[in-house]
Amino acid sequence: MPRSLLVTGGAGFIGANFVHYWARQYPEDVVVAYDALTYAGNRENLASLAGNEQVHFVHANICDQSSVEKAMREFAVDTLVHFAAESHVDRSITGPDAFIETNVVGTHALLKAARAQWLDGSGRDHRFHHVSTDEVYGSLSPEAPGFYEEQKYEPNSPYSASKAASDHLVRAYHHTYGLQVTTSNCSNNYGPFHFPEKLIPLCITNILRGRALPVYGDGSNIRDWLYVEDHCRGIEKVLLGGTLGDTYNIGGNNEWNNLAIVRLLCEQLDALFAADATLAQRYPDAPQASGRSASELITFVEDRAGHDWRYAIDASKISGELGYAPVETFETGIAKTLSWYLDNESWWTPLLQD
Repeated sequence: MPRSLLVTGGAGFIGANFVHYWARQYPEDVVVAYDALTYAGNRENLASLAGNEQVHFVHANICDQSSVEKAMREFAVDTLVHFAAESHVDRSITGPDAFIETNVVGTHALLKAARAQWLDGSGRDHRFHHVSTDEVYGSLSPEAPGFYEEQKYEPNSPYSASKAASDHLVRAYHHTYGLQVTTSNCSNNYGPFHFPEKLIPLCITNILRGRALPVYGDGSNIRDWLYVEDHCRGIEKVLLGGTLGDTYNIGGNNEWNNLAIVRLLCEQLDALFAADATLAQRYPDAPQASGRSASELITFVEDRAGHDWRYAIDASKISGELGYAPVETFETGIAKTLSWYLDNESWWTPLLQD
């Protein structure tokens, strides 16, 4: 039977990629992108779907329970996929209030709306899928295996603490009220539509503009990187086959330290400029336009407060139970990402100007 999905944060980075993915994979399903269009939400992320009669957009805030319920009724929603969140750790350090409001209060408003719409005694099937982060688990030591689902929560930033709180609320609504929920905790995503404040898009756009490439501390902090469409595939697996009430960790089996990633981006862009002379004309401020390497832009800056040293995901549960595995290697994913940013300068330039 066709489904009707409400995707919160549907105009954001991961949410928009999920809307594109789901509309392509399941063209008979209704997909409602629900987004407040704060700084990281962008209607342009969904522009290519404007002619798709199965895809709809609702401009509203997840903290507004009545707006959520109205959208759920209007589109007969039976599946809610919750991406909407304040997600930038640096911003959470300087302004934590917005993270508590969106990530905790907003998630609770969604849960209340879902309870009101679905737990009405009809017994109809539904799904509330909550998208969380590996940061709720804290920091890994060098020798430790990746985060697993039963790992103790030890959030170290206001962002990760707010996501941990939302995870607990989702679990509580399942055990207390019987809401049919699943949760996924993912590693660092990258790919198209990534707002250029995060490491990979920041480095790409800074290289093209000849700006410094800031690296925290000595650049040794390690993250597990996941191409965004592989993340969408993982959520698809959980929605279609995941056990109600369970959590699934979705990772890329792909650990890199920050400095190595920055150097890889420099090397890849150096090679692209060498192979395509028109890039130097399009981006005259890039170091490659004057025969230099992008690596000259690397600048070490003071480490972030409370900077977790290592994140990594143990994805054996979702792999064993649901048959999930990433499709992209880091090399193929980075190549696709670089091509997308080079082909979509009109998308990221206005964001940098704002």
